[in-house]
Parts: sequence; C-alpha cells; structure tokens
Amino acid sequence: MARTRGRGRARSEDDDRVGVEEPKPDLEVPLPRPREPRIIAVANQKGGVGKTTTAVNLGAGLAERGLRVLVVDLDPQGNASTGLGLNIRELEATMYDVLLDDVPIEDCIEPSEVRNLFVAPASLDLAGAEIELVAAMSRELRLRAALAPVKDDYDYILIDCPPSLGLLTLNAFAAVGEVLVPIQCEYYALEGLGQLLHNVELVQKALNPTLEVSTVVLVMYDARTTLAEDVATDVRQHLGAKVTDTVIPRTVRLSEAPSYGQPITTFDPKSRGAWAYRRLAEEVANRGAA
Repeated sequence: MARTRGRGRARSEDDDRVGVEEPKPDLEVPLPRPREPRIIAVANQKGGVGKTTTAVNLGAGLAERGLRVLVVDLDPQGNASTGLGLNIRELEATMYDVLLDDVPIEDCIEPSEVRNLFVAPASLDLAGAEIELVAAMSRELRLRAALAPVKDDYDYILIDCPPSLGLLTLNAFAAVGEVLVPIQCEYYALEGLGQLLHNVELVQKALNPTLEVSTVVLVMYDARTTLAEDVATDVRQHLGAKVTDTVIPRTVRLSEAPSYGQPITTFDPKSRGAWAYRRLAEEVANRGAA
C-alpha cells in the first residue's frame, strides 16, 4: 500500500499506537543502584531537541524502578518543573535562590507525584542569573557546592541545562561527572555538537577533570522516514558506543504530557513513548553498573 501524504501521513507517523513492537522492561525488577551517586547534565545548546523531555522522563523511568532521583531545573523557562506538576510562580525558593542567595538546596527541593522522583525547580528569575553570576565568588562552582550536602541522598541527579553554553550550563558541567546529549533525528542534528564537545574539554582541563560525554540519545525518531535512519547512522558513526541502543520516537503523547504536569510514564503508561523512556532508563542504569 502506498504511503499517504500530507496531513494524513503526518498524523499516522505521530499515532502513538503505530510502530514495531519493542521489548518491554519488567517494571517489577529494580534497576541496579550505582556504586555512588551519578550526577548527569542533560545538555544540548540547540533548543527544541527534547532535552527537558529526556530529563523528566528518564528521571521518571529510573524512579519507577526504585531509584531515588532528583531533577535539577537550570532552565529559566522552568519546563522541567512545570512538567513535573509544579507551579513555579508559587514557590518560596528556587534554584535562583540557591545559586545567587546561598539558600540550601534542600529548602527548594519539591516532591513530584512520582514516587522517588524529586525536583529542584527553576524560576523566571534564572534568566538574569547569567549576568548576576558574573560578579559572584566562585561563580562556576556554585552548583557543585550546593549539591554537595544532598548528593548522597539520591542515586541519580539529572540537571536540565538551558539551551546555551553560558554560566548556568558551565555550573552544571563543573558539578557533574557525565553529560547526556539528546540529538534530534532531523537535519543539522550534529550542528553545534562540536562546540559542546569542545566546551566539555575546556571544563575538563580547567574545573572538572572527571567530566565526560557519556551518553548520546537519539530523540524524535520517525522510523517511517529515511531521514531519521540516515541521521541515526551518521550519529552512530561519529560517536560510536556513546549512542544508546534505545531511540525515542516522535509521538503526540510525549508532546502532550508536559501540559498535564506529568511524565509520560504516568500520563500514558502504555504508550510507545513511555516504554521507550523505560528502556532508556534501563540502559542508562545498566551502563552505570558495568
């Protein structure tokens, strides 16, 4: 049967029930606990590439399997915070207060509706933090210092970085051991990645010698297009074993979940997107246990 075109084709590609059946992890089996807390920056200097979606849903997938997870929202847009059900206009303390006013991070951490999943929320004030941090003492290390008292309370700390390589992202790189990069399966997927890798190398030399890009995730994957397959092949050729076997499909339900303040694993737990992020959580956890 010939492929449909135009609106009908787009709708079928976004249908969350369409696609090859993938193996489903056993949710009753706990994921391996890392030997020490893993602190991971989820970063890509391009916007709209599924960075926040990955931070939120990877966190939910890990928490669902018995691991304690903290999502730190460093993006002034606050999408990770609202995507986990918080109203950022009603919070007493946020990451702005932690970074600029030395408020203990435990005073701003909020529980989500997902068991074991917590969030240190952003606020719109973070938009000015890049400028205010310029004059701050130890400006690149403020997040590292803030996380130190609480890091042993969690198995994973996922930091959702803003879509830039400014001081907020630099704070994240100085505080973590790993960087996870979501890459969109569309034209110019590798655009800007060289600069991101270069910045990681600079931070390695100057601030954080243990920092590495450990994981690359292909997101917004549409198996019906040759473009997605070509991009995936290209990324794997460039980055090898860093690229996860799991790819995240482009689906309507993944796009809808944030507006309901829920990760996909609770918004539509049987959807393709939910199972994809569960597989990703399992793969990330098993990589860390190796």
